[in-house]
Amino acid sequence: MNLKNCYNFEDFRKLAKKKLPSPIFHYIDGGADDEITLRRNTQSFDECDLVPNVLASVGKPDLSTTVFGKKIDMPIFLSPTAMQRLYHHEGDKASAKAAEKFGTFYSMSTMANNTIEEISKISNGPKLFQLYIHKDQSITDDLIERCRVSGFDGMCLTVDTLVAGNREKDHRTGFTTPPKLTLESFMSFVTHPLWLFNYLTHAKFELANVSKKTDKGTNIAKSVIEYINEQYDPAMNWKDAEYCVKKWNGPFALKGIMSIDDAKRAIDIGCTAIMISNHGGRQLDGSRSPFDQVKAISDAVGDKLEIILDGGIKRGTHVLKALAAGATACSFGRMFLFALSAGGQKGVEQVLQNMHNEINRDMILMGCKSIKELNNSKLIYRK
Repeated sequence: MNLKNCYNFEDFRKLAKKKLPSPIFHYIDGGADDEITLRRNTQSFDECDLVPNVLASVGKPDLSTTVFGKKIDMPIFLSPTAMQRLYHHEGDKASAKAAEKFGTFYSMSTMANNTIEEISKISNGPKLFQLYIHKDQSITDDLIERCRVSGFDGMCLTVDTLVAGNREKDHRTGFTTPPKLTLESFMSFVTHPLWLFNYLTHAKFELANVSKKTDKGTNIAKSVIEYINEQYDPAMNWKDAEYCVKKWNGPFALKGIMSIDDAKRAIDIGCTAIMISNHGGRQLDGSRSPFDQVKAISDAVGDKLEIILDGGIKRGTHVLKALAAGATACSFGRMFLFALSAGGQKGVEQVLQNMHNEINRDMILMGCKSIKELNNSKLIYRK
C-alpha cells in the first residue's frame, strides 16, 4: 500500500502502522480503559440517516463556514494534537502548510514540537492555539501573549484533561516523550529504520513552546501521562477559564464541553465557541460521544455561540450529519495524524482533499447548495 491508494480512515491507519514504531502508532490509535467511548465516537453517527432532496439544481455547493472570526473553505479543520514530530519529522509545519492550502484551520497544541513563532512565519492560513492551564501561571500567560503577537486567530482551552486518562496501551508499550529504547520497544524501533533515521537526524525532540519554562518532557524521558499529571493544574475552575478568555480578548472556545449546563456557562464567561469533545475517547471512558450531545446542546445554545464537533469523524457524511444536527463545523485528529505519519505534508493534503471531495459529493447528493441548508429536517434518528 502507498499514499496514493489511501482512500479512507482505515487505509491511512494501515499505512501509518507500517511506518511507525509500535509505541508511537498505539499512542495515536489508543483510547482510555476499554475504549468504549473511542468506538462510540464513530458508531453514534450510524444511529441516524440523512434525508436527501432531488432535482435541486445544486451545481457547485458552497462548503464554506465561519468559525473563530475566519471564513474557512470547508466545514472541517485539524484538531490540536500534541507532538506531531513523533509521527513525521515535518511535524506541525506539514499540518500548517496543508491546512493553509485547503483554506481551513491548523490548530497548535501547547505540547507542539514547533514554536508558535515558527508556525506563524511559514503559514498565513487561519490558526488556532490550544491552551492548557499549567500550575505555573507564567507559562499560561506567556503562551497567550506569544499567540497574540504572532497573529493567531483564535484560542481554545482544553478543559477535560485535568489528569490524564488511563491509556493502557501506553503503559504496555512504554511510550515516553521523548521516546527511549526499552527492552520491550527496541525491536519495534530498529525494524522501522526510516522513522528512526529521520527522528535522529532532524531537530531535537522538545516541547518547544514550554521548553524555556520547564524541562519536563524535554531533557528527560517522561511519559505523557506523567507530564500532564505534574504540569497541568488539576484544580482548574471556571474562574481560571474566564481569566484566559479575558486575557486573550478574542475568539475563544472551551474544548471538552459535553453538557448543556457547561455550554451555558461557557457563554456566561464570554466564550464565542465551544468544542464538543471527549478528547477522542482518551479521557473518561464510558462518556457520551460528541455526536450524541450536539443536537441537544445546539437546540439549547446554538444561536449564542459557534459549536464545533470534535471526535469520531471518518467520513464526509459524518460532517454532514453533525452540521444537520446543529454544529457550525467539525474538527478531526486521528485521521490526519495517520495521514501525516503515512506521508508528511502530502499525506495531510491528501486526507483533506479526500474529505473535501466527500463533503462536496455528499452535498450534491443531498440536494444542498450550501451547508446552511443542512438542518434537522435532513436527519432522521432511528428508534
